[in-house]
Formats: sequence, structure tokens, C-alpha cells
Amino acid sequence: QVQLVESGGGSVQAGGSLRLSCAASAYTRSFYYMGWFRQAQGREREGVACIRTGDGATYYTDSVKGRFTISLRNANSTLDLVMNSLEPEDTGMYYCAAGATALCLEPNGYPYRGQGTQVTVSS
Repeated sequence: QVQLVESGGGSVQAGGSLRLSCAASAYTRSFYYMGWFRQAQGREREGVACIRTGDGATYYTDSVKGRFTISLRNANSTLDLVMNSLEPEDTGMYYCAAGATALCLEPNGYPYRGQGTQVTVSS
């Protein structure tokens, strides 16, 4: 059973930063892609960033490019999302996900996801 546990959410003012982390119970290299997606109240889930674990290639949705950075650390057992210059539009529940094999910014492609961590950005 794969478990993904997120941490690091919180409330910040616009322009602030947060670091989200996801601890995986399985060896992350067994997943072709890992990623983060978010869901704001009343909106559809949106892929935010993803990483191909084999070579570290990263992909971002346009709205977060240049502000967010996805990475693996701790011998690839932890997935991070560093979020800078946060905007109120970034508010939502953020989920760690693993196991997609293509279209890694598509949330529905991931068989495993965590319980989520809330991010709230105030103006």
C-alpha cells in the first residue's frame, strides 16, 4: 500500500513563500512521475508541477512557472514544492500524487495521492 503524506501548508500573505513536502512510503524511483496538484473551492483539480523521477525533468503549469519549484530529496524519498511569490489565486488544497506514466500535469492520471494540505494566501 503506497502512502503519501503531505506537510507544510498554512496561511501566508500575498508575496510570501511556503514549502510543501510529501513523504512517500514507497521508493519514489518506482514511480515514473510524481507531482502536485491543487483544488480550490468550487473549481476543478489543477496540475501544478510534476517531476520525472528517472532524470529529474520538471514540468509546471503556466501560472506557477518561475515561482514554484518541484524537487526530490532525502535519497528521493521526499517530494518538495517550494512556492514563492504566492498569490491569492494559489489558495487551495494541495495534493501530492504518484504513479502517472504520461501527461504528468493531468491529476486524473495518478493512481496514488495523499490527503492534502491547505494553502491559503491572503491579499
